[in-house]
Amino acid sequence: MASRLCSISAAARRLLGGPRPSAGDFAAAARFYSKDNEGSWFRSLFVHKVDPRKDAHSTLLSKKETSNLYKIQCEWLLRQSALLEPPGAFHNVKPECLDAYNSLTEAVLPKLHLDEDYPCSLVGNWNTWYGEQDQAVHLWRFSGGYPALMDCMNKLKSNKEYLEFRKERSQMLLSRRNQMLLEFSFWNEPQPRAGPNIYELRTYKLKPGTMIEWGNNWARAIKYRQENQEAVGGFFSQIGELYVVHHLWAYKDLQSREETRNAAWRKRGWDENVYYTVPLVRHMESRIMIPLKISPLQ
Repeated sequence: MASRLCSISAAARRLLGGPRPSAGDFAAAARFYSKDNEGSWFRSLFVHKVDPRKDAHSTLLSKKETSNLYKIQCEWLLRQSALLEPPGAFHNVKPECLDAYNSLTEAVLPKLHLDEDYPCSLVGNWNTWYGEQDQAVHLWRFSGGYPALMDCMNKLKSNKEYLEFRKERSQMLLSRRNQMLLEFSFWNEPQPRAGPNIYELRTYKLKPGTMIEWGNNWARAIKYRQENQEAVGGFFSQIGELYVVHHLWAYKDLQSREETRNAAWRKRGWDENVYYTVPLVRHMESRIMIPLKISPLQ
């Protein structure tokens, strides 16, 4: 038995640090391991043991002092082209659809924002300038989390003006999509700001299981993007498509955006954040957006 253990130990040493192991070394190791139990010393050389997490990433990454929940809505307006609807039908969409949509939105949404009976508030409202065209983006805050969201939704069911608004709006839309979001603890909480500004919504779809690593890196890196007060808010999805991150930035114009982003690369440490976070991303997208008249973010 002692000679057998010595033989296996020598094989293990050759596998870990010596010359290129031979087929016999692997075979000896495999025979020894196959007769050992799950907690053998040999297996511990090759298996990385992961301690189970005790908390969801939503608990670890979101702000503890607030219970804000955010909803982001993207609405695609009917385009100025022929759209294929039910079989055999084509409709040419009216070119004034976007203006009509904006006017309708600006007439109704501020009432919900100002009504203290509704625990929701507008954070920002935009039309996409570059990126998805004929698109409106709305960001809402629900102060009080999910109970506030459900309270708001239940009250809207009996709000006749809002129901009429939805009916009229539906005639202008191609599709709608939304997500429920939490804000990262290390980002600014979005606050109203004066304009004029353009806004960039950068969306990252991460590989499942990488949200904590993303948050850890950005918690260190956000300081490199604060000097020009361009950081508006950072969010991650809870309902809808998961492992999605949204970073919202404000710039005076496209030239200011380019100069600000280039300046970040001259700061020591920013390149490390990019190096460590890029491998976490499956897909990324950028929208440049123009605020509507009613948007608290101008």
